[in-house]
Amino acid sequence: MKQLLETTHAPAGSPEKIPVPPGTSGSVYDVGYPVIGSDESGKGDYFGPLVCAAVCVDETTAGELCAAGVRDSKTCSDREIRELAETIKQLCAGKFEIIEISPEKYNKLYEQMRTEGKNLNTLLAWGHAKAIEELLQKVDCGTAIADQFADKRFILGKLQQKGRTIRLIQMHRAEQNIAVAAASILARARFIEKIASLSKKYARTFPLGASAAVIRAGKQFMEKNGLPGLPLVAKMHFRTTDEVRKKEH
Repeated sequence: MKQLLETTHAPAGSPEKIPVPPGTSGSVYDVGYPVIGSDESGKGDYFGPLVCAAVCVDETTAGELCAAGVRDSKTCSDREIRELAETIKQLCAGKFEIIEISPEKYNKLYEQMRTEGKNLNTLLAWGHAKAIEELLQKVDCGTAIADQFADKRFILGKLQQKGRTIRLIQMHRAEQNIAVAAASILARARFIEKIASLSKKYARTFPLGASAAVIRAGKQFMEKNGLPGLPLVAKMHFRTTDEVRKKEH
């Protein structure tokens, strides 16, 4: 079995020879090909699921994804995200994995981890590791790259037997790597899709983020569905829950 290499620094490369996502700087990280990129969506949104995605990209596909305009999902409109997600699925057919953690499951996992003295970063790491692990059942790849959050050992500790044979690189602004950018698009596209499904199911709009509009929407939802219904649509550990439950004077 290969020795797992853990690093938080981008290795030196030749940026001018590497496919670069549109809108990024020239200092893209050369980690070689093929490479798996992972990213998540929904972490900062009170309503909706947490979604983690992983995409395996080779050198040819990297160029095609960049040419198609694939980039960090935070720079894209919802329409662009939906369109780019379909392009990614076509270009990377059989080489991506999406893990969706519904609000109900998210809340149960969070409570379980909290009782074990763990926190949100542990849950995020579990999602990333699960996506990478599932993808490794489909592809042969020696390197994975993800954005760095908190303790760099979190993802490493959650990878199972298959994942422990790869080199895992964690770094800030990892979306400058096209594989991570593609994963960010797939994760956000699934998140947007599920928010739309919740809105249709409950016949109401669920705003994104954790703003005052989100609090109002939460209060309106609770008035109709009661407090027991809230964990079905929202991440209960957010401070937003306290505001939603607060009675108006």
